[in-house]
Amino acid sequence: MVRDRLKALGLNLWWTWHPEVIELFRELDPEIWRGTNHNPIALLARLSDELLAERIERESLESRINFHSRRLHEYLVDDQTWCAAHAGVLRAAPVAYFSAEFGLHESLPLYSGGLGVLAGDHLKSASDLGIPAVGVGLFYARGYFRQRVEPSGWQQEEYGPSDIATFPLVHAAAPDGSTLSVRVECGAESLHALVWIAHVGRARLVLLDSNAEANPPHVRELTATLYGGDQLTRIRQEILLGIGGLKALRALGIRPSILHLNEGHSAFAILERVRERVEDGVTFEDALRDTAIHTVFTTHTPVEAGHDRFGADLVEQQLGRLRTRLGLDQRRFMALGRTDDSNMQEPFCMTVLGLKGSRRRNGVSSLHGHVTRRMWQTVWRGRSEEDVPIGHITNGVHTASWLAPSMKHLYDRHLGSDWLLRQADRHVWQSLANVDEGELWETHTVLRRTLVNFVRRRTNLAPILDPSALTIGFARRFASYKRATLLLTDLDRLARLCSDRNAPLQFVFAGKAHPRDDDGKRLIQQIVELSRDARFAGRLAFVEDYDMNVARHLVQGVDVWLNTPLRPLEASGTSGQKVALNGGLNLSTLDGWWAEAYDGQNGFAIGAGSVHADPAIQWSRDAASLYEILETEVVPLFFDLDAAGLPSRWIRFMKHSIMTLAWRYNADRMVMNYVDACYLPAAGGLTHG
Repeated sequence: MVRDRLKALGLNLWWTWHPEVIELFRELDPEIWRGTNHNPIALLARLSDELLAERIERESLESRINFHSRRLHEYLVDDQTWCAAHAGVLRAAPVAYFSAEFGLHESLPLYSGGLGVLAGDHLKSASDLGIPAVGVGLFYARGYFRQRVEPSGWQQEEYGPSDIATFPLVHAAAPDGSTLSVRVECGAESLHALVWIAHVGRARLVLLDSNAEANPPHVRELTATLYGGDQLTRIRQEILLGIGGLKALRALGIRPSILHLNEGHSAFAILERVRERVEDGVTFEDALRDTAIHTVFTTHTPVEAGHDRFGADLVEQQLGRLRTRLGLDQRRFMALGRTDDSNMQEPFCMTVLGLKGSRRRNGVSSLHGHVTRRMWQTVWRGRSEEDVPIGHITNGVHTASWLAPSMKHLYDRHLGSDWLLRQADRHVWQSLANVDEGELWETHTVLRRTLVNFVRRRTNLAPILDPSALTIGFARRFASYKRATLLLTDLDRLARLCSDRNAPLQFVFAGKAHPRDDDGKRLIQQIVELSRDARFAGRLAFVEDYDMNVARHLVQGVDVWLNTPLRPLEASGTSGQKVALNGGLNLSTLDGWWAEAYDGQNGFAIGAGSVHADPAIQWSRDAASLYEILETEVVPLFFDLDAAGLPSRWIRFMKHSIMTLAWRYNADRMVMNYVDACYLPAAGGLTHG
């Protein structure tokens, strides 16, 4: 039945990185498609059999449905993968990839920002490469908050009900056919969690949901929202993620060869694995060693507030029974999460547990590796900074998920039809040097126009923005260290830039502040207020409710991506990598990935990478550099037209940017690096289990 084939397509998130399948669903009913947040399962639920049959016949869609169904089947059964050729040992047992959030698509709102989107891209590339991977996370029934900006410019958070029945998920089944659940001890209570499964190409994502009938009301709300609640809520969520996540894998019959912990939120999985070994008769020390050999730990932030810490009383209250089963006294147990074992006042840090309980550890850019070794040097007292055993693997993005369809068509024509399979090879991209400048520019110009129309719809302001103006985007979490308002330091100077009719310039902002971050909310308020200033009429827009859909339009349509973090507080960043794939240029401080990517001809750098001890002086220097680059480099280059009316020098920058960045900063390359540097050594260190 055609409906069944469509549902099967919709229940495997493979469709999220295949634009032709997305277009197929959209054509069934464009209006419903938009109204369901681009969710094929919700779309099908709103189309009766009669209406669905009528739409399929009217649009002649049945052959396309059959074609894409076959494509998905062929993808799932294909065993001629990169993993089969380069990492066959991993096929014996999967990699378990734990993360507190997963950003796979806007229709599955289990993410707040970059960490979750990175996790989603990691799973997608693991699938494409044929690496057996299973993600482990929490099911947030109400997701992250929806953002509404008041007339005053102040952010308000809204948590609306979700129609879970239309999410692209299925319940995991127990052996008796009932819905699978697991039980986790938290203090004096037993928490029960239902288990959901999302299919992500060849990979699976296992999600734990505390909204089970066996739980009391306060426990049922435990996983309702992402990053909400107090310290008790946070530690219980992390117990459920780490300990409950490993229990769920066992209940599903999955025995991973490797645990990959994406940030410290899931580090309790280490203790659960150690408990299993101890109860098999292994000493605690040997069990911890065996587990560490098998564990990869990735840390993502140099910002102190990004590392969860819990007091000794709370840890004992919630994990005392586990401590007893491990055969440890309270001091030895707390030492697993302390940098100084003798400091009884030091709280339990999840990052420290991740570092101590793993053998392979990494930051997410070259610069972040240096920062992380210095930040956590005290975990290995007596070692010099350069001897701290933390490496780095720079983040990358899942190309097929973020590349505009029109850019993909251009690449298909010039790089070969199989270029996506070879995207991590720099030689693949060299033929872009010969692409006709007019073809590349026209493709990009249409994408900019699409972005402008999208912003007009979202802001309900038809006159806003100019489809031919130099368009600069800024979109990310509004944390203070990201300095979203650096651009606003000298409003008179900025107004002069925006008022030149011969060189029109405009800005699009988007992003959310954490619900408890009033400083971040004030940054948003400043930008919203400025968008109403007569000097910037039609030249500055703030797009509400930033999500993956908004991000996709921005990274595909901007000319320049602005990134202004205070060095060295941006661990990596990936939004600029998505922009580069689509032909946009980066304008960023030399932080995160850009510190190792910038070569002087593939974008623009704010400052020279030096850091002043006084943040106020650093702000002043970086603002001056930003204005100077806009005035003397970015704007003149963009509007320097040749005899054919093309900005040929700008287009050469575009080509060089794509050719030097696309092969390095994609998630396939990133996952291959994890395989070579982490997974293969870990898989060879211990029997699977």
